[in-house]
Amino acid sequence: MDSYAKSFKVVLLGEGAVGKTSLMLRYTENKFINEHISTIQAAFASKHLIVDNERVELAIWDTAGQERFHALGPIYYRDSHGALLVYDITDRRSFERVKKWVEELLQMLGDTVVLFVVGNKIDLESSRVVSVEEATNYASSINTQFLECSAKTNEGVDEVFDAIATAILKKAREQSVVFDEQEGTGNILRRHSGSRRSIRIVEETEEVRERRRRRFDKFGMIAGLNK
Repeated sequence: MDSYAKSFKVVLLGEGAVGKTSLMLRYTENKFINEHISTIQAAFASKHLIVDNERVELAIWDTAGQERFHALGPIYYRDSHGALLVYDITDRRSFERVKKWVEELLQMLGDTVVLFVVGNKIDLESSRVVSVEEATNYASSINTQFLECSAKTNEGVDEVFDAIATAILKKAREQSVVFDEQEGTGNILRRHSGSRRSIRIVEETEEVRERRRRRFDKFGMIAGLNK
């Protein structure tokens, strides 16, 4: 097993109030806050995993969904390895907006980025307006995966992030993409045949947490997620 971590940047995109911040908090800290918290510009968190015997850091960026912050989007999803396009299954407009985000991402990043379409709030099934079939068909049309989850109940959340981590690593191995290591130097991932999917959480050391705090604080964004 490699002794260093590959750092994969994953950005969460979608309209305001679809639950992007809630998904990030649930995955990284296993927390859920009932009140809606508007993200100002962007927020950052990370999680360390072992994916198919590779040490992986998911550097997760949560972007503001409000229209007034839309122009800042390219600043935050530049150089992303993966993107979760999140919508609320009870809000059709949020689903339609996903299509705009996809167009923008593909125009800027091309096919180097791994895209997942994610329907959130499946705990509100009785209020659903976007069917699983419709979302699945759309994801298929852009040759990507579709998953659903609930940040509130934690159903499917780990599966979403684990799946995109696995997909990014697979793409990296196939294309020998150069990724930044945690300390900022380049590293080419080796080509080798795929292995059985295996993911486990790596406990962060205090040194890693402090490094993450310093890296996040320099952006002057939301320090409350940086614990």
